[in-house]
Amino acid sequence: MLPEVRRWLSHRTSRTEDWPVDRMAAQKGGRRVTVVLPARDEAATIGRIVTVVREALVERTGLVDEILVVDSRSRDATAEVAAAAGATVVDQDAVLADVPPAHGKGEALWKGLAASTGDLVAAVDADLYDVAPAFVTGLLGPLLDDPDLAFVKGFYHRPLVGDGTVDVDGGGRVSELVARSLLNLAWPRLAGFVQPLAGEFAACRDLLEAIPFATGYGVELAMLVDVLEHAGLDAMAQVDLGVRVHRHHDLQTLGRMSAQIQLAASARLARQGVLTRVPTATTIVQYRRPSVPGPGGLDREVVVTDVAVDERPPLREVLDRSRPVA
Repeated sequence: MLPEVRRWLSHRTSRTEDWPVDRMAAQKGGRRVTVVLPARDEAATIGRIVTVVREALVERTGLVDEILVVDSRSRDATAEVAAAAGATVVDQDAVLADVPPAHGKGEALWKGLAASTGDLVAAVDADLYDVAPAFVTGLLGPLLDDPDLAFVKGFYHRPLVGDGTVDVDGGGRVSELVARSLLNLAWPRLAGFVQPLAGEFAACRDLLEAIPFATGYGVELAMLVDVLEHAGLDAMAQVDLGVRVHRHHDLQTLGRMSAQIQLAASARLARQGVLTRVPTATTIVQYRRPSVPGPGGLDREVVVTDVAVDERPPLREVLDRSRPVA
């Protein structure tokens, strides 16, 4: 590990308990705070998350000014449940409607940034089963306390719950098998981030509007790389948020996520001149056991998926183009 990273770990890592909500509210000043939740088919969990944040951080302390749910083409009642719980809900495709639509979590985050009004923006995944106010206060605390910081990433223990078993740190498989190796090999200054693919982060609006967004599942790794390039390591921090329990994806879904992460990383390596050629193939071929064996020797169903990752430009560029010329 680089000596710089060791120093960063000791000075830029904290715990959510270090940031009590009353202290954060007192340090808020005149800044406006938005919590953004990108959500696709999260009706089972979104209501509880919005309610917890609204009661504890909007109504009780005034730390948060806006809870914004970005409905990412849900097929269930995500939007209705979130609105009933007190969130402002926007349709992903209705934000910046003149921009051709894209797909994926990064697209929802980019549209959420465009629709939000906060000077500080915190993002929280919408599939959490056990959300607490500390998930948000931990992310905001370092930003409110230290003017030199512009970006804070969350990390946590992620238990993998199986049939009657619990692996206390078995979650985050793509982080360990894909993202961590990519960062250590290509961007070793980011090796100190415990959970590089964590969906929870907070940042200054100016910074988020200045970086591009990968639209798919590569958004978290891409954001770390882009923030490092734009603001530097000393402007970044991480906070231990405790334990996060959420649903887990099957291996085929994780494989598609891994491909998108590698595509986002390749684009950044090419931009930095490390790669001279970006992969042109964007499909991944996978195999799964069929419900009924088919003819021939291949007792597998072939699944071909396009995992192309689009790039949204820095939001500031889009907003500047849309403003009328005086």
